[in-house]
Amino acid sequence: MPERYEPVWSADIVLPGFEAATMRFPDDYDGPAYATLVRRRASQPTRRAVLYIHGFTDYFFQVHLADEFNARGYNFYALDLRKYGRSLQDVAHPNYCNDVREYFSEISASLRIIADNDANQWVLLCGHSTGGLTSALYADSGAERGRINALALNSPFFAFNLTGGNLGAVKALAGVALAFPFARLRGRRPVPYVQSIHADHRGEWAFDLTWRPLTGFPLYAGWVRAILRAQARVRQGLAIQCPVLVLHSTATARGGEWHEGFQAGDGVLDVDHIRDGSRHLGANVTVREVKDGLHDLVLSRADVRAEVFAELFGWLDRLAEPVDAAAVNVAA
Repeated sequence: MPERYEPVWSADIVLPGFEAATMRFPDDYDGPAYATLVRRRASQPTRRAVLYIHGFTDYFFQVHLADEFNARGYNFYALDLRKYGRSLQDVAHPNYCNDVREYFSEISASLRIIADNDANQWVLLCGHSTGGLTSALYADSGAERGRINALALNSPFFAFNLTGGNLGAVKALAGVALAFPFARLRGRRPVPYVQSIHADHRGEWAFDLTWRPLTGFPLYAGWVRAILRAQARVRQGLAIQCPVLVLHSTATARGGEWHEGFQAGDGVLDVDHIRDGSRHLGANVTVREVKDGLHDLVLSRADVRAEVFAELFGWLDRLAEPVDAAAVNVAA
């Protein structure tokens, strides 16, 4: 990737009012590697920006998240990582990686575009779930981490929410990764959390079930090994220099079949794991818990996500690092 990457922006194929740029990277084990940067600028000139990174079996569709940032004077960017969402492009192994550091290339390229091409001077990196895990590692050691002024993690994936035989099966799958990286476990039943958020089931959000299937994508041995290694790096201790905010639900929703608890708790991760992982990020970490929050907190019911945004933007306001105040439009 050149020092100054010149993206070609066009209308996003998914969301009206957004632009998207496809970034091409060197071929990998699946062939051509693409990532997609999506943006929507604030209505008034600003030099603040946010880069959002989605989780596993996910992509950017949360227009209301962009609305909140734009209204508060942030240019909004979201990255569909390679082999996800807009970047799938008929890849053989959706959502796969051998190492989460594979994503560092597109995060670096995005940060350079945001700062060098679009002249933003203050950048928040915001990651959800596996995107939160990857964002934490990038903020610790990524090539362009010096461009990140703050890090916000929405239910970061610091450990698998499994016990007993299920945890053993996942570890056994990881154990064959070197010889058989594409050995896989495939879910056959609808994922209760996905049922809780999709508008055709028990939620209120419309998203593409091709890119985010009701039964999820397969868990490949190589991917499981990559995630376990990334989680181990967090537990060893990071030294993230910028301020960090970790947001998560107060409760874990458990079970293989849908029940009402999935609409008032994290139906993917164990919140105790998030609490523990947050201790290993750096010296300036704020943790806030949100009652009745879902796994993706911004997909919770209206009153809960209002609390999420109050916590997030209250924290951002308190960071008190102005960027050319005359050019920044922050809603009261």
